[in-house]
Amino acid sequence: MATLYSVMDTLGSSTVEMPPLMHIQLVSMGCVTLDDITFEHVSEETLESLTEFLDELVETEECPIDADVLYSTGVLTLNLGEVGTYVINKQSPNKQIWFSSPFSGPKRYDFNNGTWVYKHDGICLHDCLSDELSKIFKRNIDMSMLAYGKSNN
Repeated sequence: MATLYSVMDTLGSSTVEMPPLMHIQLVSMGCVTLDDITFEHVSEETLESLTEFLDELVETEECPIDADVLYSTGVLTLNLGEVGTYVINKQSPNKQIWFSSPFSGPKRYDFNNGTWVYKHDGICLHDCLSDELSKIFKRNIDMSMLAYGKSNN
């Protein structure tokens, strides 16, 4: 059964009918605006996988004192005590994930090519967070294997 999807191209937006498999392929290529249901699924899966990873990370001995991870109603908070606090949350109206870092400041990530990308520098959310936490924990931290942590390119 074909469904209508909004497709963005260089000329603007248009609505086309296509089978669901084609929709999945186009979403992974970054060509389709995510519908509400797909956005909710992808953003929840992203935040849940980050939460699980960060929960394990704060249990390590390299972790700053008083570190804590909290995930509730679409908002993930990583408190690293004196180092600072990270906040990662979904913004359903914009279909974005918003990121606030004590080091790089606020960023808004769009889903593109199977991952969350900051359009101003092309760096994905997982890479940015991995780089910053690697410096804090003084070891290599790689989040690319988490849900939507790696581009489909």
